[in-house]
Amino acid sequence: MKNILILGAGLSTNILIDYLLKNSVEYNWHVTIADINEDLAKQKLNGHSNGKALAFNIEDDELTVKAIADNDIVISMLPAFMHKKIALKCIDMRKPMLTASYASDDIKELNDKAKKAGIPLYMELGLDPGIDHMSAMNVINKIKDDGNELTSFYSFTGGLVAPDSDNNPWNYKFTWNPRNVVMAGNGVSQFIKNGRYKYIPYHRLFDRAFNRKILGYGDFEVYANRDSLKYRSIYDLKDIPSMFRGTIRRPGFSKAWNVFVRLGMTEDNYTLESSENMTYRQFLNSFLRYEPNVPAEIKLQEYCSNAADPVVMEKLKWLGIFDERKIGLKNATPAQILQQLLEERWSMDPQDKDMIVMQHEFKYLTDGVEKMIVSAMAVIGKNQTETAMAITVGLPLAIATKLLMLGKFNHTGVILPTEKQMYEPILDELSTFGITFEENEYLIG
Repeated sequence: MKNILILGAGLSTNILIDYLLKNSVEYNWHVTIADINEDLAKQKLNGHSNGKALAFNIEDDELTVKAIADNDIVISMLPAFMHKKIALKCIDMRKPMLTASYASDDIKELNDKAKKAGIPLYMELGLDPGIDHMSAMNVINKIKDDGNELTSFYSFTGGLVAPDSDNNPWNYKFTWNPRNVVMAGNGVSQFIKNGRYKYIPYHRLFDRAFNRKILGYGDFEVYANRDSLKYRSIYDLKDIPSMFRGTIRRPGFSKAWNVFVRLGMTEDNYTLESSENMTYRQFLNSFLRYEPNVPAEIKLQEYCSNAADPVVMEKLKWLGIFDERKIGLKNATPAQILQQLLEERWSMDPQDKDMIVMQHEFKYLTDGVEKMIVSAMAVIGKNQTETAMAITVGLPLAIATKLLMLGKFNHTGVILPTEKQMYEPILDELSTFGITFEENEYLIG
């Protein structure tokens, strides 16, 4: 019997755990689910005979060492900042580690140590990062293998509410970490277009959204991610003239969100005095000029032209930013106050379903003719447990774990799923779960 340790039993683990427990019968595995909340781990285990729940605290060094030592491989679903601590212990005990999280600089620095220990640290095995890498490389390598020259690669992903659950003016609800949404885009976005480097500062990012139609789901808009340039090396496209990665929302979202950015409501580096006694209307007024005889609605439209759009104003009023209702958060930053308001209004209802949308666009030259391939995927969640996000994050990680356990992978060091040996079997199995990309080729011009 081989033993698998899953560290963390949060929202994204449901599908991962279910897959591994189902396969444990055929492959004689034992799965330990470790979480700081042992009851949650037991709930995820659901009484399965091939598993056990474990109360786990990463601050307990002795417990952490024992948990890793007792298992053959480790899947870390802990917060990203904890991965290095786990990775170091995995290296010391020569235990492979897998996770859906980004390969941070701290993790990349462990590459040589992991190679020397003869173990892999598999990173970015989720949705984005994860499925985005695999599906992109699948097409990129086909284009290259045919002797063609790739000239442009655009890629977008969005976690959205499913069409049947889309019932608010923003056409958006939280399907993942609310804080990540509030802080999205902070910093400078950078990409390359036709050989020219482009930089968009945060305060102009949401002015630069553009539109796309994706599959049969209608219109969307896309705004730039923070750093598209690093993907040139990840995808071995160092000399590509155009490279862009972005986030998908429904049309009109960026124009309205830009009001909060322009006001400074997404700032997280200072706190507001007596924030617990403020109302949301006072919170808004704190960013506007002092004119006590002028309504906040008027001042806002004069300060930010986007707010003068009736559609944008409808979104803002619906959220309750003009309400004389106490905030109740002590020593809060503007971003924390905004997040609290959004969580009240953008939370998923019990019957709601989420949706993941991803689209890649490849332009290439073949015998002097320019062509374009559009590859798109959409996944709709089944319920609040089997969400599209949980499915697309958990399944590729689970499949990779199975393949590693079966001896199909033999890597060492810090590894991303960009090699055919990895992405082909993972994509093949994902297709059996309905996670497939529809590809269409076009002649440009």
